[in-house]
Amino acid sequence: MVLKVWILKKNTLIFTVVIAALCVALAVFVIQLIPCAVATATSKKELPIYCVDRTEKIASLSFDAAWGAEDTPTLIRILNEHHVHATFFVVGQWVDKYPAEVKALSDAGNEVMNHSDTHPHMPQLSPAQMQSQIDQCDQKIEKITGKKPTLFRPPYGDYSNAVIETLRGMNHNVIQWDVDT
Repeated sequence: MVLKVWILKKNTLIFTVVIAALCVALAVFVIQLIPCAVATATSKKELPIYCVDRTEKIASLSFDAAWGAEDTPTLIRILNEHHVHATFFVVGQWVDKYPAEVKALSDAGNEVMNHSDTHPHMPQLSPAQMQSQIDQCDQKIEKITGKKPTLFRPPYGDYSNAVIETLRGMNHNVIQWDVDT
């Protein structure tokens, strides 16, 4: 049996240890970086429409209708007096309770759009449940106004990627606000 002995000079040994340590540090860094890069590439945050850049100085006025309707005739009168139209995001249950107000809003030239059927926190729903909320409200609005909604405002302003993607798949734009009362 032959025994080989390696004799390294002190400087060669230190150099070898430093190179080995750098290789290990680089491997650890790369291993930790890869999941971050993959997560960043796959988790793009979807956003609703908050505002639209225009050259004209204009504003879009919108209202959410989910509870009472006592102010609806006054709102319609004020908007008409000033030759202004608005978008009303209505909940399906509100449509059930106040069909005459929905018709009056539409007949006055305002948009009547979707705010869900029962005003749930949409990110807590499955895509199928979201679709049901939107379909039910769309049908109620279309039955009264003759127009199918294409816009959706999430209740509580609460949205997620799943909400945006589900609504986009239903040909609805998700609308938020950029100035609140």
